[in-house]
Parts: sequence; C-alpha cells; structure tokens
Amino acid sequence: MTDELSRRPFADYPIRTSTLTRWSDNDMYGHMNNAKYYELFDTAINAWIAEQIGDNFSRMTVIGVVAESACRFHAETAFPGAVTIGMRIQRLGRTSVSYNLALFEGDKPLDKDEPVATGRWVHVYVDRAEKVSTPIPQQLRTALETLA
Repeated sequence: MTDELSRRPFADYPIRTSTLTRWSDNDMYGHMNNAKYYELFDTAINAWIAEQIGDNFSRMTVIGVVAESACRFHAETAFPGAVTIGMRIQRLGRTSVSYNLALFEGDKPLDKDEPVATGRWVHVYVDRAEKVSTPIPQQLRTALETLA
C-alpha cells in the first residue's frame, strides 16, 4: 500500500525543475537542513504557477495560501550538488489543490530513480481582501487540469 508521501520513481512526476544547492543549505551535520526542502518545494510550485498565469502575483485578487505541508526524508543530500524537484497533482478541488512533491539528487534523474525526500502541499485559494475561500481562478484551473 502506498501513501501520499511514499517514494515514487521520477517518471511519476510530470512537472520538474532543477536547481543547485547552496553552501547555506547545509546544517551543522553537513547535510541539507530540513527547512530547505520546504523552501525548494514552495519555490517549485510557485515558479510553475507563475509560468502558467504570468508572474503578476501582487495584482491577483485570489491567492493560494498554504493550508498544509508535510515532508518525509528518505536519504540525505547536501551542498555541493544539483537537485531536481518533481511535482504532480494529488487532488484538484473547487477551492484547493493538493500537490505531491519529490526531491531527487542531480539535474538529470533517470525515470526509475527514487527521491531523497517526498512532500505534500495544499493550497487553498482565498479572496485576497476578504480572506474567504473562493474557487481556483480559471486560468490556473485549466493548467492544473492538464496534470490531474
């Protein structure tokens, strides 16, 4: 039985972005600090959203707020090196979207490679001014539907 934080191969993640680790990513134990995984996941999601709708986040009247996040660590990674973040849609609702994420070592993982960490991220969309949940904007929903 698999759960939402189970290790899935790289091939299961249709959205992928690579980046380099930085010296400041390491903690006193010589591996990437746990908070950095969350930063990488958040950046991957928001960069993909910006690609889909343009990078005009500051002018949006409906915004996605993080309602839930989780990370399971399966192995270590550290500076120096490249990592690739994989993303897939777990659930697309009317006012929220749940993502499954994974962090892989290297900038060109193989389809069969397994992640060093897996994550879950939930965005709930709210009216920026009123702070009440509202439907996902249609332009974003259309992009999300191609992955759901």
